[in-house]
Amino acid sequence: MARQFVLRREDPAEEPRLAIDYGSKLNVQQRAAATAGPGAFLVVAGAGTGKTRTLVYRVAYLVETGVPAEGIVLLTFTRRAAREMLDRASELLDGRCSAVRGGTFHRFCLELLRKHAPMLGYQEGFTILDSGDAADVVDVLRARVFAGSSVRAPRKEAIRAMFSASVNRQLPLEAVVEEHHVRYVPLLPQLQQLRADYADYKRRHNQMDYDDLLVNTLVLFDAHPSAGAQISGTCFHVLVDEYQDTNHLQAKLVERFARTHGNVMAVGDDAQSIYRFRGADYRNILAFPERFKGTTTIKLEQNYRSTQPILDLANHVLGQSASGFAKQLFTKAKPEGEAPALVLARSPDDESLFVAQQVLELRDKGISLDRIGVLFRAGSNSFELEIELDRRNIPYVKRGGLRLMEAAHIRDFMAYLKVLENGRDAASWFRLARLCGHGSGKARRLAEAISGLDPAGEAARLSPQMTALIKALRRAGSPDVPLAAQVDAILRHYEPVCRRKYDDARKRWEEVLHFAGIACTHRSRREFLSALALDPVDEVYRQDREAERDEPPLVLSTIHSAKGLEFRHVFIMRALDGVIPSSYAVSDRESLDEELRMLYVAITRAEEDLIVSYPLHDDRRGRMTEPSRFIADVPMALLERHVL
Repeated sequence: MARQFVLRREDPAEEPRLAIDYGSKLNVQQRAAATAGPGAFLVVAGAGTGKTRTLVYRVAYLVETGVPAEGIVLLTFTRRAAREMLDRASELLDGRCSAVRGGTFHRFCLELLRKHAPMLGYQEGFTILDSGDAADVVDVLRARVFAGSSVRAPRKEAIRAMFSASVNRQLPLEAVVEEHHVRYVPLLPQLQQLRADYADYKRRHNQMDYDDLLVNTLVLFDAHPSAGAQISGTCFHVLVDEYQDTNHLQAKLVERFARTHGNVMAVGDDAQSIYRFRGADYRNILAFPERFKGTTTIKLEQNYRSTQPILDLANHVLGQSASGFAKQLFTKAKPEGEAPALVLARSPDDESLFVAQQVLELRDKGISLDRIGVLFRAGSNSFELEIELDRRNIPYVKRGGLRLMEAAHIRDFMAYLKVLENGRDAASWFRLARLCGHGSGKARRLAEAISGLDPAGEAARLSPQMTALIKALRRAGSPDVPLAAQVDAILRHYEPVCRRKYDDARKRWEEVLHFAGIACTHRSRREFLSALALDPVDEVYRQDREAERDEPPLVLSTIHSAKGLEFRHVFIMRALDGVIPSSYAVSDRESLDEELRMLYVAITRAEEDLIVSYPLHDDRRGRMTEPSRFIADVPMALLERHVL
């Protein structure tokens, strides 16, 4: 019997069959964003509206509808955020989602530069200067530029911050100095020379700093069109999280990545842009539709975190802003709840006592301390509270203070690893020479000699301490020595140095040992240094340390450090005019708006209960206070008043 063949034509309008039911898993706005077609999309995601969930489903949808996973670029501001999204997307669909590229802007740019470094005059094995390393290099070079000068040079950190601001804000150095560092205007010629010397140093030593990762990627696109076209051609879809936190360089890079295919989705909230001091510019998200013609804007306004009374207060506060996308947060899940409270205390001590007592009452009701957040504008705002918590033996962790990677003993340990990886790292040699007991002048000359900056200099006149150090490093740095053994050799050399150098050596040494253990979890020295430069271990370290506690600690945090967090109960302390908004911001409309956004971010961290407080009397200044202008006139229906 002859076979029969039938050609069945598919209806082009028929929806493809998908494994995931996007209609039942997402609300209308989320689904519109997750299942959008090709082109440019701006997703304005209000606080707590499920932007991460939307991005997760967007990744899964693209992969499920045939976009190669390796052709999707997901850019975030932390590697953990990218990893979490891809893990969740893989759980929804399958392992293909793990092949999505991206991570942080700096990490993705590093990946590209590793492949194209020779085109820019670098070797493939270039090393990365973190912010501390970069400041140390500036310190070494600064001594030359300002040698013999009667004017005191700016601190190395200040100089490095000027250079970085110029790069990230795409402004001439003189504009940055004139705007933020007026007293250094007479030193502009020296600063310009130092910047040129710094750039020359990095190139000669085959090093890049954080800013170079972005700058050089942009140069790669603009100076080498064929390479740029090749890179852009592999970016079928570009997804950007927290777009409101991008700086000018990052916004330009997003445009370059999406240039070939034009498929780009930016997700963010202009109302949560609070990092201008880092170079972030909320105007990037406002200008997105102009940068990408034909942009479709989708708003996510249904909140899944907070009660409606908390959202009503947040909406009222945000309504005072002079600019931004109009949005009105609402919830279907939590329409009822306690009204937020404004509590007036007589003094900072009374305010701190009140917060501590409230925390104890919540704990007695079975609320875990880590579900309670105490937020404030600046780290100093919590000093009185910290004393009260210590007195009552309430465990707490504070976010927004000194970062682990900024601690001197950790930077000491890192210097050993860095010279093993790159013998031309003069800044790290300088630090090690100082550890060996040399003064700054002698240490600088030794560093220049050993790293090759001054081949005919001090290298032949090493002290016994430096000779012993170099011998130890040679043994540790042998190619066949595993990383754990290298670390062990470093610890043996550093332990007596640490105990001699620091009064609190015992505490510091414990932290060094813990940090060394983290290093040994990596496959190689290079992998560890690269990971550390791009993704500091503070969060890993913090979580590991907190796991050792008998009880999860109360969270004290600056508002800047609390963004992205959420708590069942939130206290916002020192809601004073002159604190939030800062007294430095009241004369500038843009700065004032950012302070307003900061309060909005703090309010929207709360899930069920929000208490805002302030002291009536400022003990430090000896005067009466006023509540923050952002809440002074809020209707009683939205914010209950209480006097202690």
